[in-house]
Amino acid sequence: MARTPVSFISHGSPMYALEPGPAGAALRAWAAAIDDRYETPAAVVMMSPHWQTQGLEIMGSPSPETLHDFGGFPPALYTLSYPAPGSPATAAHVQGLLRQQGVTARIHETRPFDHGAWVPMMHLWPEANVPMVQLSLPYDATPKALMAIGFALQTLRTRGVMVIGSGSMTHNLRHVFDPASAPEDLGYVRGFADWVLDKIEASDTDSLIDFERLAPHAALAHPTTEHFLPLFFALGAVTAGERATVLTREVYLDVLAMDAIAWAGG
Repeated sequence: MARTPVSFISHGSPMYALEPGPAGAALRAWAAAIDDRYETPAAVVMMSPHWQTQGLEIMGSPSPETLHDFGGFPPALYTLSYPAPGSPATAAHVQGLLRQQGVTARIHETRPFDHGAWVPMMHLWPEANVPMVQLSLPYDATPKALMAIGFALQTLRTRGVMVIGSGSMTHNLRHVFDPASAPEDLGYVRGFADWVLDKIEASDTDSLIDFERLAPHAALAHPTTEHFLPLFFALGAVTAGERATVLTREVYLDVLAMDAIAWAGG
């Protein structure tokens, strides 16, 4: 099997599970193309901002449950289940690769899939036929530390395992739930996303690491940074010379940029 792709996927609101729109269709088409070119992945290793921990943890359950870690949404959303298997063997391999790079991680035997993981996977592989292992996002994680974690896992890609960072290109929930609080000009959404894509295409990771200071409208796009940080996990798993491909640039609810980016394997 050729080296599998790496991706950063914006998962938006939990309602993305019921309202996939163009972004969901783009993810499904991309996954189908992966199945055709590379074969269906042996597993997915994903980092989501909805599992934050003291220190790094790895999902070790063979049959993770589906966690509905949100409130106030239509009842139909709470009936959804994503019954993909876990992969204790992949979890142990991930732990070993991290240990080789001096990174300590604990196996969590009962962790369920949170919506930052199962919502995009519903669009990528709706058959739930690809095993998935989640990594937690440590509370004190820095962009450089997350890139080091992704780098430690690069060799997974030669074993048919995909590395995915799930988050959001922009994530100001105050502007979602209280639109009157948003500026009249919502240009900050695309202004921030355009800057990020420009830096990705230029392989300017130094600027990306310093996004809070350098990116236009960073504080508006991300009042807190947890939904942006999984991008750095994905970037760490990218190998030299791989170019980024934009899968979708939809904006959801006017302020959630749903950008998804992939780096193709060789």
